[in-house]
Amino acid sequence: MSSKDWLEKDFYAVLGVTKSASTDEIKKAYRKLARDLHPDRNPGNKEAEEKFKAASEAYDVLADDKKRKEYDEMRSLFGSGAFRRGAGRPGGGAQFDPSDLFGGFSGAGAGGGGADRRFGGTGFSDIFSSIFSGGGGAGNPAGRRGPQRGRDVETEVTLDFTQAVRGTTLPLTLRTPGACDTCHGNGAKPGTMPRACPKCHGSGLISSNQGSFSFSEPCRECQGSGSIVDEKCPECRGTGGVTKSRTINVRFPAGVADGQRIRLSGRGEPGDRGGPAGDLYVQVKVRPDDLFGRSGDDLTLTVPISVAEAVLGTDLRVPTLDSPVTLRVPAGTPSGRKLRARGKGVTRKEGQSGDLIVTVEVQIPSGVTGEARDALEKFAKLTPPAGRDRLDARLRKTV
Repeated sequence: MSSKDWLEKDFYAVLGVTKSASTDEIKKAYRKLARDLHPDRNPGNKEAEEKFKAASEAYDVLADDKKRKEYDEMRSLFGSGAFRRGAGRPGGGAQFDPSDLFGGFSGAGAGGGGADRRFGGTGFSDIFSSIFSGGGGAGNPAGRRGPQRGRDVETEVTLDFTQAVRGTTLPLTLRTPGACDTCHGNGAKPGTMPRACPKCHGSGLISSNQGSFSFSEPCRECQGSGSIVDEKCPECRGTGGVTKSRTINVRFPAGVADGQRIRLSGRGEPGDRGGPAGDLYVQVKVRPDDLFGRSGDDLTLTVPISVAEAVLGTDLRVPTLDSPVTLRVPAGTPSGRKLRARGKGVTRKEGQSGDLIVTVEVQIPSGVTGEARDALEKFAKLTPPAGRDRLDARLRKTV
């Protein structure tokens, strides 16, 4: 992305957030737009595809603290009007002294180059060079952009509870922009070739001198591409790109959690002009299990026991994600007591394992009749009320 793009595009408006929005608010806004505009949900909808690309571009800048700071400062500086046409001329508005910005770059005086530090060490002179030469810089006199990194892609996958705990490999089908196979990305009908734009002579830029500076802007004749297609490719209609489906196998490690975001380097959109591909981000959703819960690397399980089992104690056989285990319930166990089966939780790749935490829940029968009631009444007479000594003492004082 060129510095000129930063000046012309309002990334906050693209994401629908304010300039003071937090990083979390920016992420939330982008994810909503990405879900609504994703090509998978809008097949063949070019407008949605363009908005999806614009949202990804805005997020790439605003989600990065360093890029966001540079973006804000550059737009603030240029928004002041110092570089508008006519600035510095008689009757053209406020006077502009280039030494105010570039005085430190020559190294003269104390604090030389201090303005560069406002842009995180990027090099203010590099930024100005990029803007005033149309992104070409000294090393790119033609003004044409070099290899560009592809955009990042974000998608969502839902895993079963057991798949998330144990890990799994799943095929993932993505629909992302790519080069047209018919014209190999040049946009021309097979058997023909694009020709250099006669207005910009293939540079994609039109330059004009404004006082001390040379300004460049995209050529309107070729829309900045530097070439003109007379006979357009019937497949991509001259754009050079189409939306493609591709399937990749994604490995989800053991213990992946609900809401976790997995990054796959280089599996996003292909780069432009031979640039590296972007990254693929997979947002993981985990379906809840009807029996087990999870707390970090520990699995949780609630098991009902009877009053007799709680009073007398019992051996409790419980399931795990592997084979069942037997836990000893001590006599006099209260409801809510937790028992631990070590090593029966989530097993990580590095060999660390969580535990299975079993919570016993004493079930009180709703109705007891016959011999069972007689036995309980006899039990009540033989057993003094437990834990009420202090309560009884207080009652005696109030009588």
